[in-house]
This record gives sequence, C-alpha cells and structure tokens, in this order.
Amino acid sequence: MLYRLTKSKFILGLQCEKALYLDVYKPQMAYFPPETLMRFRKGRDFEAMVKSLFPNAIDVSQHCGRNIQKYPEMTAQLLEQPGEVNICEAGFVYNEVLVLADVLHKDADGNVSIYEIKNSLSVKDVFRRDVSIQHYVINHCLKSIVSFSIIYNDGNDNPLYEELLPEARGAEPLIAKHVERFKEVLQGTEPQIETGEHCLSPYECPYSRYCSGKITKQLELGGL
Repeated sequence: MLYRLTKSKFILGLQCEKALYLDVYKPQMAYFPPETLMRFRKGRDFEAMVKSLFPNAIDVSQHCGRNIQKYPEMTAQLLEQPGEVNICEAGFVYNEVLVLADVLHKDADGNVSIYEIKNSLSVKDVFRRDVSIQHYVINHCLKSIVSFSIIYNDGNDNPLYEELLPEARGAEPLIAKHVERFKEVLQGTEPQIETGEHCLSPYECPYSRYCSGKITKQLELGGL
C-alpha cells in the first residue's frame, strides 16, 4: 500500500508546510538537540510501560521492523482472528496516509478501542489533532471503532485516560482538507516560508537551523 503522508508528517505540516516538504525531500537536514532526544527516550519508556498493561499484545513493529509497507497487511490479518486481540503499532492506510496506532484492542464481539499514548501531564491541542488524523484514516478502514482515547501521565507514571472519539469524528472534514492540501504541497517545489514563532510551536522544528542557514554553514565547515 502506497502512502505519501504519515501521522507525524501531517502534524509537522500543520505547524509549517515547508517543514513537511523538507521532511519528505531533505530529511538529512533535520537537527534534534540533546534535550529533545531525551524527551523522546522518556516518551518511549512511558509508552512501553503502558503497552505492558495490555495482556498478550502483539507488537507489529517487532515482526515487520522497518518494512512499514507490511504493517497494514499484518494488522488486517490479526484483526481477522476470532476473539480478543491487543495489537501494538497497528497499521492502516487510507488516501495515501499511513498511521500506526499505539494500541488497538478488539473485543470478542469485534468492537475496536484505540489508544494513543503521550508522556504528558495534560491533553494538548496537538495531541487532539494527532488522534483526529488517526481516526480519519482508521475510520475508513474499520467500521467498528467504539472508543479512541488518549492515555497520558498523572505525574507519577500512572496512566490517565480521556475519550476523544466524538471530537475526532467532528474534525474529519477539516482533516480531509488538510490531507489534500499537504499532498499538493508535496507535488510542488519547496515552499518559501520565513522563520518565525511557528518554528517553536507546538514543537521546536527540526528544520529551523536549515531555514536560518545555520546547518548549511556548519556542513560547509564539516559538521553539526
């Protein structure tokens, strides 16, 4: 299954269309400071802890590795199995957009609950958009979604839950417009967008150094 966008690229495109373009065509220009890498590690640790709460979960990433094209195929096969199943990194593609759900639970009646895990003390707006793009894709692949929740941190590594399914359903028309816009961006030339406050919100953009010329100068000098 072919895809042009992923969840992370969609979120990046909402922040800056130039960053989206660079992430597809010039990913080697990305720079992540040490504190950002540390935040990623802590997030992965919290995610692993939460996933361990789902018994007998099958992690698609452990079977398919970097062969992302295989994720939706394996996910579909697992969902065809009778009875309950917990799937980590469940893959879905629709309209050239790929998403991987942190945890998918299918009960014995075939009802599906999806969980997005964030190592955060609150449910931020960007997380809501994260869930909305996932719902946009998965809802066109499955018709049995009964819950779509964010799992976040109470401050002591205990999970808290917030249901976002109604909100995600309501956001679908806007998400669809963004998807079409971002596909247009990726068919064109590199957008000319000046640096500004958007480079820092909701995340520090990994391409801000490229846009300001710092990475180009450092590469000429032989390093970052």
